[in-house]
Amino acid sequence: MSVAYRPVQWNRNKLLYDAVLAAAIAAYVLIFIHVAPGFAPPGQPLDEPTIRMRAFGDCAFLMLSAILCIGPLARLDARFLPLLYNRRHFGVAACVVALTHASHVLSWYFGFSHVDPYVALLSANTGYADLAGFPFEIFGVAALTALCVLAATSHDFWLAFLTPPVWKAIHMSIYAAYASVAAHVALGAMRAPYNGPLAIVAGAAVVCVAALHLWAARRGAAADMPATANPDGWLLVGPATSIAEGRGIVVAVAGAESVAVFRHGGKFSAIANACAHQNGPLGEGRIIDGCVTCPWHGFQYRPEDGRAPPPFTEKLATYRLNIADGQIYLDPRPNPPGTYVEPIVCGEAAP
Repeated sequence: MSVAYRPVQWNRNKLLYDAVLAAAIAAYVLIFIHVAPGFAPPGQPLDEPTIRMRAFGDCAFLMLSAILCIGPLARLDARFLPLLYNRRHFGVAACVVALTHASHVLSWYFGFSHVDPYVALLSANTGYADLAGFPFEIFGVAALTALCVLAATSHDFWLAFLTPPVWKAIHMSIYAAYASVAAHVALGAMRAPYNGPLAIVAGAAVVCVAALHLWAARRGAAADMPATANPDGWLLVGPATSIAEGRGIVVAVAGAESVAVFRHGGKFSAIANACAHQNGPLGEGRIIDGCVTCPWHGFQYRPEDGRAPPPFTEKLATYRLNIADGQIYLDPRPNPPGTYVEPIVCGEAAP
């Protein structure tokens, strides 16, 4: 794949991903609409517009929680890696659901206002000095704005136009959006006396997101310890048997980029760990069709020369490897991007 602009290329995996996502959204909303009235206090039935509004709002919150859980889950267990593919579709869908929630709010609560609904939304509650009555609407507006920006810039055209560092910095605002959504829910919907189940689910979602990120960060910190060097400066990667066929491991290099060492066809190759697309962790990916495939968005590179397969032009630095007594050693000095390095097999001489 390439960072060059091109139309969306639909394939079977994308269609299946989106179909499952759409079915899950529809199922959640329908179940919520059917079940929610049973939690209303006696004599205070929920009206249909309010039920629909909260169904889409709750769905958007849970979708955003799931999106933020995918990254750490994939780092903790490789079986979650397929969820990373097309994750941007998940984000765009969450934005659409959130917009649907907002449209129900405007049409029901502010549709009959004598002023513009958007003006009424921001001016109806101005109790900023009172924590109990703080205008939670402002958090919802902030979160929805961030989600719309992320959805609008999700295509690779914007990645190339804005440059990867700027694009990545913008898309890190998803964490600010999530904090705003959590505040919006805590100060708003959860105040209702019949929203005990929502409070439990929302609290559990926030705790789960935070716990998974802390767990993955702790695991990553341990893995980022620089590898031990031998007298010649080569780094000990570990036993060849520790790398599964078609998979890789990440080697931390002191003061430099980490390196991904892969096993393919019984041979070993090493390339830079950062994908040229969005700096995705290639070492957490796998070999597909003979190429190292980034777990974030599927960009591919040949392990022996770090080049993307034609017609794409991205290329990464490669590294020399050697094996002695079943142990893999890495030369931490990178070769120029795209340099071919002959893959090694067990039994070669030590460096």
